[in-house]
Amino acid sequence: MWDPVTPYRLHVLCQGWHYLCYDWHWTTDRSSGDNSIDLANVAVIDGNRVLVTVFRQTVIPPPMCTYRLMLPHPANQVMFSAHPKKSNNLAVLDASNQISVYKCDDSPSVDPTVKLGAVGGNGFKVALRTPHLEKRYIIQFENSENQEVNPLKLSFLTWIEEDIFLAISHSQSSQQSVIHHLTVAPSEMDEEQGQLNVSSSVTVDGIIISLCCSPKTKSVALQLIDGQILKYLWESPSLTIEPWKNPGGFPVQFPYPCTQIELAMIGGEECVLGLTDRCRFFINDTEVASNITSFAVCDEFLLLTSHSHTCQCFSLRDASLKTLQAALCSNHVSNGEILRKVERGSRIVTVVPQDTKLILQMPRGNLEVVHHRALVLTQIRKWLDKLMFKEAFECMRKLRINLNLIHDHNPKAFLENVETFIRQIDSVNHINLFFTELKEEDVTKTMYPPPVNSSIQQSSGTSEKKLDLICDAMRTAMENIDPHKYCLSILTSHVKKTTPELEIVLQKVHELQENAASAPGTVSAEEALKYLLLLVDVNELYDHSLGTYDFDLVLMVAEKSQKDPKEYLPFLNTLKKMETNYQRFTIDKYLKRFEKAIGHLSKCGPEFFPECLNLIKDKNLYKEALKLYPPNSQQYQAISIAYGEHLMQEQLHEPAGLVFARCGAHSKALSAFLTCGSWQQALCVAAQLHLTKDQLADLGRTLAGKLVEQRKHSDAAIVLEQYAQDYEEAVLLLLEGAAWEEALRLVYKYDRLDIIETNIKPSILEAQKNYMAFLDSQTATFSRHKNRLLVVRELKEQVPQVHLDEVPHGQESDLFSETSSVVSGSEMSGRYSHSNSRISARSSKNRRKAERKKHSLKEGSPQEDLALLEALSEVVQSTEKSKDEVHRLLKMLFLFEFDEQGRELQTAFEGALQLMERSLPEIWTLAEQQNSTTPVLGPNSTANSIMASYQQQKTPVPVLDAEIFIPPKMDRTQWKLSMLE
Repeated sequence: MWDPVTPYRLHVLCQGWHYLCYDWHWTTDRSSGDNSIDLANVAVIDGNRVLVTVFRQTVIPPPMCTYRLMLPHPANQVMFSAHPKKSNNLAVLDASNQISVYKCDDSPSVDPTVKLGAVGGNGFKVALRTPHLEKRYIIQFENSENQEVNPLKLSFLTWIEEDIFLAISHSQSSQQSVIHHLTVAPSEMDEEQGQLNVSSSVTVDGIIISLCCSPKTKSVALQLIDGQILKYLWESPSLTIEPWKNPGGFPVQFPYPCTQIELAMIGGEECVLGLTDRCRFFINDTEVASNITSFAVCDEFLLLTSHSHTCQCFSLRDASLKTLQAALCSNHVSNGEILRKVERGSRIVTVVPQDTKLILQMPRGNLEVVHHRALVLTQIRKWLDKLMFKEAFECMRKLRINLNLIHDHNPKAFLENVETFIRQIDSVNHINLFFTELKEEDVTKTMYPPPVNSSIQQSSGTSEKKLDLICDAMRTAMENIDPHKYCLSILTSHVKKTTPELEIVLQKVHELQENAASAPGTVSAEEALKYLLLLVDVNELYDHSLGTYDFDLVLMVAEKSQKDPKEYLPFLNTLKKMETNYQRFTIDKYLKRFEKAIGHLSKCGPEFFPECLNLIKDKNLYKEALKLYPPNSQQYQAISIAYGEHLMQEQLHEPAGLVFARCGAHSKALSAFLTCGSWQQALCVAAQLHLTKDQLADLGRTLAGKLVEQRKHSDAAIVLEQYAQDYEEAVLLLLEGAAWEEALRLVYKYDRLDIIETNIKPSILEAQKNYMAFLDSQTATFSRHKNRLLVVRELKEQVPQVHLDEVPHGQESDLFSETSSVVSGSEMSGRYSHSNSRISARSSKNRRKAERKKHSLKEGSPQEDLALLEALSEVVQSTEKSKDEVHRLLKMLFLFEFDEQGRELQTAFEGALQLMERSLPEIWTLAEQQNSTTPVLGPNSTANSIMASYQQQKTPVPVLDAEIFIPPKMDRTQWKLSMLE
């Protein structure tokens, strides 16, 4: 009877009062090969029949199958050979404790015990190699008294080598299990029945409930009923059994018995993977997930299904226990290759080795094939590495993988083997599909990132674009192989370039029309044109055909484009009646190719020049037009004048003057140079105009006035002296511009020493008084701002301790002065946001001004310390800039014996500079400390003060504010006059 509490437990009471108890669990009997020879066989026991499905070739849900194995007794267990090259061979243990061995040959064979299932032999494209019965073996035990009593004496039969099996038996009198080595006994080949002898046996303390083996490491993992894992090496001469140890050297023991265990290499270590009937998944003795419903190890991948209706696929090549545990525990998987959604209740049946198919069984019994993205991309990368482009292309086309991966996986290898790619694909349609899917994006960086351990070098940054490289390389290869066969693909390669070469494409179509009967098998011009209309917009293609000036080609495109003849025939007929150059001008103007249009129109003759000039003015093609005419022609001069007038309208007066001067329009050039104040060029042009002396003097005075407006007193003085012959006014301008030495030169040149007493000396003394007043003002301002800054900083340091609970938020509340009032955070934030919204609407120049205006020198204003720093910096810079002028003034004072005034000025200026230089470290070193982002901490700090400090730390300092904290530089160049010391 079945146990009423424990599922799948059977109690059996036999004659002689023998009591047997069996625990059953579901398992999947599948072949374990890892190469393309393995057919991904899965077996199902149905009484005395074994139903086998070959999933590499077909997917058939049970109870249907690929073929059936008929047995004389009910089957207890099916096992496949552990040999990697013979994994399609299988053995069946039946209720009579006999083992039937079925082997596959290289050629298809027929066996009377093998019956084809629902598909039938003609249902496969490739002949199916069904296994044939080689022999049935009887197991000969030394003590076989209970063999007939217990039909399930042996369990966990494992086919480890060609003629060696492992089997487990359990002692009825003690809690022990025995591992039997079953070896094929020598016999004649023609005998129908053979014998298996127990060559050796190993006793294990404990009941073995499951096992798995690894043909690569020749090791067997045994699970005892208490969860302990033992290791058994079947090739070891001592046949010892030892505890399975994890990488840390500790014995592995599952906390709960696992119904399925597998061996896998993880991080270079062989690990035991286990899954309990309560969906708890273990790697060694570490539980890594608690919602796993099934798992399978295939080649280098671990695949798992979970209660969250997902299937995850992990590569074991560079994985570790920690990374697997972290990936399984996290609900978010960043790499889209790892996880995919599956139907609720899906369980893994098998994985087809060296393929992309994952077979899942649904709760209702049907099977589904899933192409997991990780398996697909891994297989595609292997094909591409082996230059198996056809297999990769077919897989990518069927499974909707972006075809750019063919190139992006290894650009160098692809471009070097483009001809191989074309020969393998050998289909114009498929090559065109590849072209149409190309894009500049590198899919290995966006859609399909390569594995971490990938050694493929990514495409190097070349100046040529990816599309152009591929199109040019493939076009060259196709032209070498068969240009007639790949005609449409060659046309596609021109169209798909970053700048489509439609003119070349249309020219090739035109050549096809002319040479239609020369080469058999060549695509006709009509077919090529019809195909092009699928790639290119019909209006764009029509315009480009028109741009070839070939009316036969235009008519052919127009006829294939389903355009109404009324749309194009009148226009084409009008064009045919025109002169060739004017015809091409009209076409280029219609196509908005204005640069080409004026080139054709310039060849039509002088009578068409006004039309050409109007087009030049409308489209601003002056520079291009000047290249079409000789410099001494009237057309060149007319275009230059128009160009200069255009520059004048654009407020580019000096370039306009140069254009006018170059073409000989001296009057216009003089006006342009006068406007921009280019006095040298203006005087040069005036000389070419042969102005009278009075006209030249008037011109000089006009120029001098403009130069004075630009504060160029020395230049204005030169013009007045040399061209207006007014040296007295020139001296006055030099004195106004503080050019004392130049003024003295003119006084002595014209022997007007009286000007020294009447104008020069009073001007020098006046300048000395002005500088003294300037220095007094600068020194007083500097001292006042410096003292106020120290006060503000002291108050700012006291703010976190005095107003800890009243610190307002926002950028304007960085400091408080002694007269500032504390406002609430909402008021400050509201005022700031309103101000910011107004500022954001201004131009960049006004925005910079608004940033400066935030720094107000008013006492108690927000950010007063920044305003003071800014004002101090401006005082220092303005004082520093006056060194040269002071030096020149000191020389004049000494020259005219004003020693007292000179010493007074030199002493005052030196004192001002020393005051500022001494104060720089005190002002700007403290400023840097105030700007530091160190949080305010300490025994007197509170939560509010710390939060305010960190908030200030996170607030970025504006660029303009950051510049204020840089101290101004003071040049140490010599400016003093040693004679006045």
